[in-house]
Amino acid sequence: MHRIFVSGGTGFVGRHVVRALLSRGFLVRCLVRPGSEADLKGFESIDRVPGDVLAPDPIVAAAEGCAGLVHLVGIIREHRARGVTFERLHVRATQNMLMVAKAAGVKRYVQMSALGTRPNAVSAYHRTKWLAEEAVRASGLDWTIFRPSIIFGQGDEFISMLAQMIRRTPVVPVLGDGNYRLQPIAVEQIAEGIVQALRVPQSAARTYEVGGAEAYRFVEILDQIGAALGRRVRKLHVPLGAVKLVTRGFGWLPYYPVTQDQLTMLEEESVTDPTPFFRDFGITPEPFARGLARMLGG
Repeated sequence: MHRIFVSGGTGFVGRHVVRALLSRGFLVRCLVRPGSEADLKGFESIDRVPGDVLAPDPIVAAAEGCAGLVHLVGIIREHRARGVTFERLHVRATQNMLMVAKAAGVKRYVQMSALGTRPNAVSAYHRTKWLAEEAVRASGLDWTIFRPSIIFGQGDEFISMLAQMIRRTPVVPVLGDGNYRLQPIAVEQIAEGIVQALRVPQSAARTYEVGGAEAYRFVEILDQIGAALGRRVRKLHVPLGAVKLVTRGFGWLPYYPVTQDQLTMLEEESVTDPTPFFRDFGITPEPFARGLARMLGG
């Protein structure tokens, strides 16, 4: 059986990738940052390697003998006072894991990026994701890059938050007109794609943009979640210009709900044609409503 080294396995997507790898007969070795051990509770059969993507040298020995390395580490928001920045966790972490793979003799490498990543992007999030991708493409490894839209499922931070608001509040705030589109994909489907990439040699040197079966306006997403919960969603539209103005003054605060970067990405939308992803990995697109019903217990 082949062993796969996973960085970022304690995160939302990572836990599902680990589960998918195990179900397909792979052995799994996870890099576990001290303090996050509990996030892999229930995965008794995997190897756990204590370490940090920002301190790669001690990790090399643990990656030796692995057939592939899956790198899933990423952040959506910076906390500069704690050293949590896009440059460190996107660019430097990727460079470090590429070094680990090459030093350990691991040729197969899979990278999680994000839809909208491109050179000269407005958001720092997308710019640093692009720099990380460029390092992967120049690595000389057999790489595959995935660029997903919004990923949802048990334990996510976006759809779960919206569902909680719909359950608990009489109205749900909507930034602007709510017509900006997203293309949610179930976490199980992106995890399956990552596992299949390790089994399909033709996916090497390919970048896959990934989204669900259909794109939805944000207001439609709220209605879909409401339908899964059996609730009518009342919406309160908040002028986007006013939110931007307030965010300029308070966005740096750690508990302020949004950042300028996130507002920029929201306006840009997150939609694509995911046909190559589903076709190449033999995955049938799951309708958003069905995934929500499974996630929310409807």
